[in-house]
Amino acid sequence: MMSLRNKVQLIGNVGQDPVITELENNKKVARLSLATNETYRNKEGDKVTNTEWHNVTAWGKTADIIEKYVGKGKELAIEGKLTSRSYDDKEGNKRYVTEVVANEILLLGGND
Repeated sequence: MMSLRNKVQLIGNVGQDPVITELENNKKVARLSLATNETYRNKEGDKVTNTEWHNVTAWGKTADIIEKYVGKGKELAIEGKLTSRSYDDKEGNKRYVTEVVANEILLLGGND
């Protein structure tokens, strides 16, 4: 069997303008939400659309591309890996985050 690896591929629409943060040494991180839709017919024959929201993070040159070309509503194809982390919020509660760390993006949908 081929070795298994953590790989995620998504095609969806950006929910709101990406948030770009510049860190030390001019390194950038881009954070955005991506909506993916699944459409099916229920037992009554009605068309149902299920929307899932994904948190996406991109670093370096990928973040630069997102900053320059990506805005709310833009259709993207993203490839990356799924990561999970935890942190303590301001009230001291443990919070958990699962996100896709994108290493490749493809701009879809033409020039908006």
